[in-house]
Amino acid sequence: MRKWVSLALAATLAACIGGGDSNPAPKVSVSSSDHRPAKELFGPVAVPSSQTPESFGSYSKGCLAGAVALPENGPTWQAMRLSRNRNWGQPVLVDFLEDLSRKAAAQPGWNGLYIGDMSQPRGGPMSSGHASHQIGLDADIWMLPATRLDLSRAERESLSSISMRRAAGAYVNDSWTRQHHEILKAAASDPRVARIFVFPGAKVQMCKDEKGDKSWLRKIRPWWGHHYHFHVRLNCPRGDKTCVDQAPPPPGDGCADAQEWVNNILNPPPPDPNAKPAKPKPPVTLASLPAQCSAVLSSR
Repeated sequence: MRKWVSLALAATLAACIGGGDSNPAPKVSVSSSDHRPAKELFGPVAVPSSQTPESFGSYSKGCLAGAVALPENGPTWQAMRLSRNRNWGQPVLVDFLEDLSRKAAAQPGWNGLYIGDMSQPRGGPMSSGHASHQIGLDADIWMLPATRLDLSRAERESLSSISMRRAAGAYVNDSWTRQHHEILKAAASDPRVARIFVFPGAKVQMCKDEKGDKSWLRKIRPWWGHHYHFHVRLNCPRGDKTCVDQAPPPPGDGCADAQEWVNNILNPPPPDPNAKPAKPKPPVTLASLPAQCSAVLSSR
């Protein structure tokens, strides 16, 4: 009999590692008015809900029912950092990653992809690392070429990706290759993809190097960080009425906008002397998530 997941904070350890007790722990009820930090409720849950796959809410404020796992090992991929238990997503995300890994494996020097964080078993806010990745439609893909696909679990915890940037992200470094360009192009050309986040210098370099149709570059969005990995975000699945899409990128290839990012890195504008310190954001609570998320948490 499948073990129920206890959501009580006192049972966090048990929820994380399971146990041999054949009697399921009593299920703790939660409600949509619960004001506890949602990351403390979603983070410890070790298994997905037994529900139909469905995303509730938006990429940065939502949860995920019926998640499926990207297999830890595949013919053209490996899931990394398995201890985080973040290799979960909508079925469409798993399909996309497997498809993209096969395209990556066709590139010289690549045997596939190393896949980083996707979502938690029931989505929701994470205890560390991401504001988004909450509804099973985001995935981080390492910049490190996947030359080995027989990494042990221990190696997947210790191996690091490599940075592609120099000058604080204004330019790519010597580790950047045409293969990175082609893999990002393949991802952005997929109709399932809404946008891809990567550091500004990479977008500018791709704008310079692409000699053909540049329409796919519209989906490549400059953003801080994202030089050890690129972050793919999929559109909401067709027919998923509870999933909230992000507004599409502006029309055009976005190359001028990326160049403006680079200009501001190289010549940052002076700080506003009247600017007030940013107030820390309060933690996202269960009460602030879509009402369906309480049912996702309390489901078997």
